[in-house]
Amino acid sequence: MRQVKKKKPFKKIIYEPASQQVKVQQPKHYNAASFSLSAPTLAHCPLDEGWEVAFAGRSNAGKSSALNCLTSARLARTSKTPGRTQLINFFSLDEQRRLVDLPGYGYAKVPDALRRDWGQHLGDYITQRQCLRGVVIMMDVRHPLTDFDLQLIDVATSRDLPVHILLTKADKLKRGPAANQLQMVRNELNKITGNLSVQLFSSLKSNGTADAWDKLDQWFELGVYAQSNDSLADDDAKES
Repeated sequence: MRQVKKKKPFKKIIYEPASQQVKVQQPKHYNAASFSLSAPTLAHCPLDEGWEVAFAGRSNAGKSSALNCLTSARLARTSKTPGRTQLINFFSLDEQRRLVDLPGYGYAKVPDALRRDWGQHLGDYITQRQCLRGVVIMMDVRHPLTDFDLQLIDVATSRDLPVHILLTKADKLKRGPAANQLQMVRNELNKITGNLSVQLFSSLKSNGTADAWDKLDQWFELGVYAQSNDSLADDDAKES
């Protein structure tokens, strides 16, 4: 009787993405960020010159934690009590470039009059600061696009300012639900006219830092973008 060879069992190949993101070394210019000053109102801010990128967000969205994650540890004050950022805080990267930590909005347990003052100062800064190059808005990935968030986006885009959204606390969701939230926010942003972008971010896991640094580099014209600009300048000089 002829012997039949047994077929080898079929091995199903399953693609499994890496469980951990590749860590990118923090650019030196963000690691060198240092506290400059705190301003209670627009009138007390530094001279309106150079380049600034503002960080804003709901009081419990992890704004200060995100800022610390992208720069030096403990650069911005963090607290278990939301709403502790009550002033406009400036952090210098160099003589011309600054990160700005704006007061949180929408949650802080403070008197209504004080909350209105914070909102007024935040609005004055976004609408009147001429050296502002872009706004980074922190939103809890589980509760994005609140009314306050949408108002801030509307104010920024009315000035043609680019807006980049960090969906913070992404570690609180599994990969699938986090991706769904990201796509939902993208779909909503597509309905808004303006230069808008969004990404997932986790201060706890330091996930999303590379994309955030890249966006900041674009606005500040640092890193590879500074080199690109230098190359363009050289080309223009040759043509002339």
